[in-house]
Amino acid sequence: MHGITRLIGSLRKGNLCCVLLLWAVLLSAEPLWAQRLTWLGTLGGDVSRATGVSADGSVVVGVAYNAAGQYYAFRWTAAGGMQDLGTLPGHNRSYASGVSADGSVVVGWAENADWRNWRSCAYRWTASGGMQDLGTLGSSESRVHDVSADGSVVVGRDGARAFRWTAAGGMQDLGTLPGGSGSEAWGVSADGSVVVGRAWNAEGQWRAFRWTAASGMEDLNTTYASLLTNGSVLRTAYAISPNGRYIVGFGYNAATGRGEAYLLDTRPGGPSSVEEKSADELPVEYQLQQNYPNPFNLSTTIRFSIPHREYVTLKVFDVLGREVATLVDAEMEAGEHSIPFTAEGIPGGVYIVQMSADKVIQRVSIVLVK
Repeated sequence: MHGITRLIGSLRKGNLCCVLLLWAVLLSAEPLWAQRLTWLGTLGGDVSRATGVSADGSVVVGVAYNAAGQYYAFRWTAAGGMQDLGTLPGHNRSYASGVSADGSVVVGWAENADWRNWRSCAYRWTASGGMQDLGTLGSSESRVHDVSADGSVVVGRDGARAFRWTAAGGMQDLGTLPGGSGSEAWGVSADGSVVVGRAWNAEGQWRAFRWTAASGMEDLNTTYASLLTNGSVLRTAYAISPNGRYIVGFGYNAATGRGEAYLLDTRPGGPSSVEEKSADELPVEYQLQQNYPNPFNLSTTIRFSIPHREYVTLKVFDVLGREVATLVDAEMEAGEHSIPFTAEGIPGGVYIVQMSADKVIQRVSIVLVK
């Protein structure tokens, strides 16, 4: 609109050069709402495949063949094009399976194609550190399937064992279901605290699992048995939503007699928001819920509940413990509360929301994408 106004003004002044220049700018400018398809090319070979993308779409990762017919992990940006990430020492090809929300961390595995000494090793790549070998649980085959939003937690499998890797703890064996002999981790929440996948049960059958540090590995068929019709089975959990609430995967639907994809909402039953409640409907415990949406671009909503009238503080901190914002610092009525948070002037990344009330402190991780 401002460009059109200036154009009209130029016409009135008879400034032909200005008019022509402005028209050229307006005609060449790409609308913010334009749809776009970008072909990413290859590393010199005939084929490439994208397997992961950053939250804002600026970084794409995957695998591509080079001119010699070998495939390597790549990281693509509009400015730099397709970058060959190389491979680990002693290996001759690589595969990228995931990328952090900001695009700075790439995960996958490297392979040695020699059939006499075949092996694969999980890796984590950064621009400053290159490709880092994540170690092993004792197997010659480890693969990465997912990475947390900030790139600090990596999950996958090493041989027949699901693992969760962190820089501080290295590769952690997540175990199996009771009586089972193997497991695979396929997905992880944005903050890295919840892992999902599949594991053998005592009968040698695949069953979907969820793992947390507090509860260990749990069979989703047992935890959510009330949601399954007679004979239905959740066999694999392939992914989990950033906030850890939704789990998706593959199972058997007894109602149709088919193998089908499923969406599991793990939120406890009951209303999601209530303006007023009677005394017998008030919360019985303190609870800070995951924000929604998460990850978020600029604005999100944080919900919490308190069982009594209390003085409450609700603050946002960065990962270094520095306070970023104070959302609540007042006495609040008993019940559920929804607090909006607009992250203007705050860089993208992982942040911690902390609620304090009556000596109770609870925290959740949130992911801001810009």
